[in-house]
Amino acid sequence: MVLLYPPPGAMIRFSKSVLDRYSSTMSKPINPIVLIPSRLASTRLPDKPLADINGTPMIVHCLRRAEEADLGPVVVACGDAEIASVIRDIGGQAAMTNPDHPSGSDRIYEALCQIDPDGKHDCIINVQGDLPTIDPAIIRAVFEPLADPDVDISTLVAEFADEEERTDPNITTAVIGYLPGATTGRALYFTRASMPMGYHHIGLYAFRRDALRRFVQLEPGVLEQREKLEQLRALENGMRIDAALVDTVPFGVDTPADLVKARELLA
Repeated sequence: MVLLYPPPGAMIRFSKSVLDRYSSTMSKPINPIVLIPSRLASTRLPDKPLADINGTPMIVHCLRRAEEADLGPVVVACGDAEIASVIRDIGGQAAMTNPDHPSGSDRIYEALCQIDPDGKHDCIINVQGDLPTIDPAIIRAVFEPLADPDVDISTLVAEFADEEERTDPNITTAVIGYLPGATTGRALYFTRASMPMGYHHIGLYAFRRDALRRFVQLEPGVLEQREKLEQLRALENGMRIDAALVDTVPFGVDTPADLVKARELLA
């Protein structure tokens, strides 16, 4: 085999497509967009996004918290016209999507393709629509792990508050090996089972645009179907998820009792 090298001092030229591809994979995203998937179908709290919290629908509270994070434009990906109407009435941005999407990831991807067909936004931050009291700083934290060019998806975790929380099957545990002093680490697994070295997973995500496109095209994996955890699909297909460690778990509204507490917190 003969290897040919350019002579000393020769200039090596790459095509624009090669340079663009290199740039997009080796730099932190610079133009994020926040998408909030929302639909009315909820068994434990009917019409949850429109639930009144001190005179304001819950989805509007979530929109305001996301806007306060000041990461980029915020759009609610709506599965129902009633939600879109509420958002537009207060001057917010809404995108109508197929009401039958199986997951929030599918919903935000459809919304992204509608509102940004030219691919200007290189990072998509997925904020849940049932976190009306979330600290905007927590939303900003989910963006940070993407500073590592090898990370496809980022998410958040916190320390468990107590042993009861650690063994609650309704709380997802993330298995992550943090180095001493580190606040970002690679996610190795997610489970509903109790794990001795696990962390409380918080379901906020930031996707590189290419990662989101790839993710929604993948078939559900074996582990995902067993655990009922969508993020395992990414791990099963070799995608890298890193998690930022934050101090608190944002309060989520799932039941009428949660709604009462949210009203108290935002009074």
